[in-house]
Amino acid sequence: MSPLLLLLTVVLYFAVLMGITYVTSKDDSNRVFFKANNSSPWYVVAFGMIGASLSGVTFISVPGWVDQTQFSYMQIVIGYLIGYFVIAYVLLPLYYKLNLTSIYEYLLLRFGSKSHKTGAFFFLLSRMLIASFRLFLVASVLQYFILDAWNFPFELTVVLSVLFIWLYTFRGGIKTILWTDMLQTLFMLLAVLFSVVLLLHQLPFNFTEFLNSDEFGHYSKMIFYEDINDRKHWLKSLLGGIFIAIAMTGLDQDNMQKNLTCKNIKDAQKNMISLGLMLIPVNLIFLFLGALLFTYAQLYQVEIPVVDGQVKTDLLFPEIALNQGLGNEIGIIFILGLIAAAYSSADSALTSLTTSFSIDFLNIESREEKTQKKLRKKVHLLFSALLIVIIIAYRYLLEDNIISSLLQVASYTYGPLLGLFAFGLLTAYKLREKWVWLVAVLSVVLSYVINDYSGIWFNGYSFGYEILIVNGLITFTGLYLIRQKSSAKKN
Repeated sequence: MSPLLLLLTVVLYFAVLMGITYVTSKDDSNRVFFKANNSSPWYVVAFGMIGASLSGVTFISVPGWVDQTQFSYMQIVIGYLIGYFVIAYVLLPLYYKLNLTSIYEYLLLRFGSKSHKTGAFFFLLSRMLIASFRLFLVASVLQYFILDAWNFPFELTVVLSVLFIWLYTFRGGIKTILWTDMLQTLFMLLAVLFSVVLLLHQLPFNFTEFLNSDEFGHYSKMIFYEDINDRKHWLKSLLGGIFIAIAMTGLDQDNMQKNLTCKNIKDAQKNMISLGLMLIPVNLIFLFLGALLFTYAQLYQVEIPVVDGQVKTDLLFPEIALNQGLGNEIGIIFILGLIAAAYSSADSALTSLTTSFSIDFLNIESREEKTQKKLRKKVHLLFSALLIVIIIAYRYLLEDNIISSLLQVASYTYGPLLGLFAFGLLTAYKLREKWVWLVAVLSVVLSYVINDYSGIWFNGYSFGYEILIVNGLITFTGLYLIRQKSSAKKN
C-alpha cells in the first residue's frame, strides 16, 4: 500500500482532532483542564475510556499474543471486571467524598506529605513508562510501514507523534480528551470489526465455519487449570486481573481523573461498571482477530516481521493489513484504528501527568491565579519532552511482546500504590513517614528478586501478574513495621 496514501490518512485524522480541540478548548482554565467543570456525561466518559483502557497495545499486541497464549488473556479481563466493582464501590466514594483533584491527595490527608509524594512519584513513574510503551508501538508501526520508505528518522517520527498530542491537549486538557477519546474509541472498534470481516472474506470459512474449525480450536483455549506453575493458570490470571484493574485504574490518576469529571458519584459508578462489562466482548473480538491473523499467515505463508534480528508478533496485524495486497480499504482502516487506539490512551496520560505533578509536587492550587496557567503549560511541555526521550530509548531496549512487557512493568511500579492505599483504608495507623519511600523502593526490589528466583525457591512456580499482589503485600507489611504506636482515626 502506498506510504503517501497512509500518510494522508494520518494527516486528515489529526485535522479532525484539531477541530474537536478548537470547539472544546475555548476555556483553558485550570478547572477545565483538570476536571472539565465536573460536567461530563457518564456515558461519554465510559465509551471514551474503552479506547483509553485498550490502547494501541491491545489493538496490535493482544492479537499478536494469541499464538503464544491463545485466549488466556480473557482470564485477566474477567479479573478486570471484578476489580472495577471494587473501584466503583470502595474507591470512587472516597474520592468524591474528599472532593479530590489528584487522588494522591488522599495520602496527604491520611498520612502526610512524604506518603503523598511517594504515591504520586510512583504514579508518575508508572504512567510515564506505560504511556511510552503505547506511543512506542504506534511510532514503530508508522516508521516500519510508512516512513522507512522515505528514510525518515525514527527519532523525528517520535517527536512528531508527541507534538500532535501536545497540540490538541495543551489548552482544553481533560475536557478535550473526553470528546476526542469518544471519537477515537469509535474509530478503533469500527476498525477491528471491519478487519475481522475483511479477513474472513479472504479465508475459506464463513464466521460459523471458522468457529468450528481446527484452526480456530488451535488458538481458542481460554481457561488454563492444569498446572499451577504455568503463568497462564486461571487463578493467577484472575487475581492478577483484579489487582491490575484496582491499581492501574482505581489508583491511577489518568483513569480516575476522567471519572472525577462526572457530575456525581452515581454517574461515576455507572461509568465504571459499564466500562468493565463492555471490555469483555471487545477483548473477545480482539482475540478472535488474532486467531484470524495467524490462520491467514499460516494459510498464505506470511512471515512474521523481524526487526533488529527479533521476531515481532506485534507487527503481524500491520504486515497483513498493509503489505499483503488486500486492498487500500483494510490498510486505511488499520491505520485509523491504530492511531485512534494509541492516542486515546496517550493523550490522557499526558494530561494526568501534568495534573499530578502540578498538584502533588508544585502545589499549584496555592499559587497566585495568574501564574497557575503558565506553570501548568510549562509542566505539560516538560512531560511531552520526557515522553520523547523514553520512547526513543525503548527502541534499543525492548525485546518482549509489548503487552507482556507493559503488564509486567505495572506489576512492579503499581505495587507501592496498592500497599499505601490498602494500609490507609484497612488500618487506623499513622506512619513514621521518613521511612515510607524506603519501604516503597524495597517492595519493588524484593518483588523483582522473588519473581526472578521463584522457580528455584518455590519448586518451579512461575509468577504471572499476581506478582503485583506480592508487591502490595510487601509494601503493606513494611508500612506496618514503620507504623506509629498510637492509631489515627480512619478517613
